[in-house]
Amino acid sequence: MASSRVVVIPTYNEAENITDIIRAVMELPRPFDVLVVDDNSPDGTGKLVEEAARRYPGRVHLLARPGKEGLGKAYIAGFREALARGYEYIFEMDADFSHNPADLPRLADVLEKEGCDVAIGSRYITGVNVVDWPLSRVLLSYFASWYVRLVTRMRIHDTTAGFVGYRRKVLESVNFDDIQFTGYGFQIEMKYRAWKKGFCIKEIPIIFINRQKGESKLHGGIITEGMWGVLKLRWKSLIGKL
Repeated sequence: MASSRVVVIPTYNEAENITDIIRAVMELPRPFDVLVVDDNSPDGTGKLVEEAARRYPGRVHLLARPGKEGLGKAYIAGFREALARGYEYIFEMDADFSHNPADLPRLADVLEKEGCDVAIGSRYITGVNVVDWPLSRVLLSYFASWYVRLVTRMRIHDTTAGFVGYRRKVLESVNFDDIQFTGYGFQIEMKYRAWKKGFCIKEIPIIFINRQKGESKLHGGIITEGMWGVLKLRWKSLIGKL
């Protein structure tokens, strides 16, 4: 293991982005390894990751899954693999450059220097920092986070953020078999479980840029799961089953 830090990146048909995003992480001034969880992408994403693994031996890893099972299950598989490999700081990030790899050291500082347990790259802590999204999607995302805060009482501005860093003890505390949601709701559920356990959570501002290459995986069913999901999470919490 070359680093105590690893970035888990789930992929499905990200051949246009994956080589560049790996290179960007490898070139950061402090070391972050990369673990790509690929859901058998027909566009050859997995093969490109294998090429990168040969280029950066011991620092780039591929976890190949047989097919698509949802974002949440991809992340859970990646988290389990990262824990098994002994990483202390585990980050999650999209493959499409909507999350800037240059912000990874800032997230790491929250965990390593400030001693918090969860670091969130937040689009909404200092207003709305989103570039090239249609207004309808900005409003949907913003009010989704407002709705989640209202229902759950979490003091987190960007509850649906997908740019997050965890100390390993946070992930070790979660029974992944109990995770309910596989799509949009997964990000909310992970934050809610960490918050309920009393872990230190801090948001830092980032600028989120809409993908320039490839196709978005967001669709109506994922959003519906998230909206209904928070009600279920809140109810389970109230009856002591979370």
